[in-house]
Amino acid sequence: MAVAALVSAAACVAAWRAVPWQGRQSALVMAAAMLLVAVNDGGAGVLLGAVLLLSAMLGTVGVRGTPAAATCCHRALVSLVMAVCAFQSASSGAASDATAAGHAGHGLTGVLSVLGIAGVIGVVLWTVVAEWFVRPVHHGRTARFLAVESWAMAAGVVVMCLGF
Repeated sequence: MAVAALVSAAACVAAWRAVPWQGRQSALVMAAAMLLVAVNDGGAGVLLGAVLLLSAMLGTVGVRGTPAAATCCHRALVSLVMAVCAFQSASSGAASDATAAGHAGHGLTGVLSVLGIAGVIGVVLWTVVAEWFVRPVHHGRTARFLAVESWAMAAGVVVMCLGF
């Protein structure tokens, strides 16, 4: 996951001018979140989920109708899925603490797990469709950087969410 985060961030930075500030901040926040989770040995929490949720919202501000809109929305979806995974991690920790104390869980973990799995499937499908079936907006070196970033984000979110 840490490798995917570093590759994604490096590819985004390498394609600097082709990525609007909304997309750059989203990609860099996601990379930082993946590195934090990797260093924290899988520990994510509500604060990390909130930061990712805010980053996803900022990631689409003002990009409607621009050539970068699709890739910014893709990054926002990845941020949302990572936020769901972080919330699910925090929720499952609280549920296991409650169960250990003799109380039953509230079922939030199950809903978040389903959302996380659906989100991971959506991110992977979006990546496949965007890379293989959609006419690229950018060409040459920039297109390669953006493709590497997209696949690294998808791989990172798969590893992150399946790890929980």
